[in-house]
Amino acid sequence: MVSRKRLRGFLTALGLYAVAAALIGYFWFHAFSGQRGLHAKHEIDQQLGELTAELGRLKVEKGAWERKVALLRSDGIDPDMLDERARALLNVAHPNDVVLMLRRR
Repeated sequence: MVSRKRLRGFLTALGLYAVAAALIGYFWFHAFSGQRGLHAKHEIDQQLGELTAELGRLKVEKGAWERKVALLRSDGIDPDMLDERARALLNVAHPNDVVLMLRRR
């Protein structure tokens, strides 16, 4: 009888350790590869870097457009910019202009 109690105590302890190990494994797996795990965090950090680079490029492009728009404002129109836009919209060239025909790649 003593051996059965000792065996039962050993199996109970072994079962509790197995359940604890299974729970730890479950939470470790989801902490690493779950929807909000370490792997997902790495992907989000990489996407953040790409979007930050794109934001910087777009800010530079926005600045260039703002400078062009400032030149076309009615209170201080730049004559060269006005001439350039009028020729582009009307698709005409001045007789003294040199026109280069370039092939697109």
